[in-house]
Amino acid sequence: MKPLTEILDYLYGPGVVIAEEFGSIPEIELLLIFGSWAARHNGEPGPPPHDIDVLVVGTAERAEIYAAADRAQVRVGLPVNPVLASRRRWQSASDALIRQIKASPTIDLTPHEAGRKEHDP
Repeated sequence: MKPLTEILDYLYGPGVVIAEEFGSIPEIELLLIFGSWAARHNGEPGPPPHDIDVLVVGTAERAEIYAAADRAQVRVGLPVNPVLASRRRWQSASDALIRQIKASPTIDLTPHEAGRKEHDP
């Protein structure tokens, strides 16, 4: 049963939905799922996640990000919590949340057009 679940997740799961909903926003330089959902997806044991945490790095309008999160939430059936960060914040070593995200499992959903080399730490 696990292989079927993995196939369905790959085709229709939260990662796909979030990539679709956020992917049309051109000002996104980096899009990551982090937190418990990313940890479970990467095989870390623990309780099922009750929400999906999404990091958005770039200059996108807050309203666009929250609208994408709302659409994704409806499709996925779990709360989608976006965290917005500037490129400067993402590159800063002094931000505790950013350090935690960088040290934990993540799922990179950055749109290909965003120029991946720009956000490499």
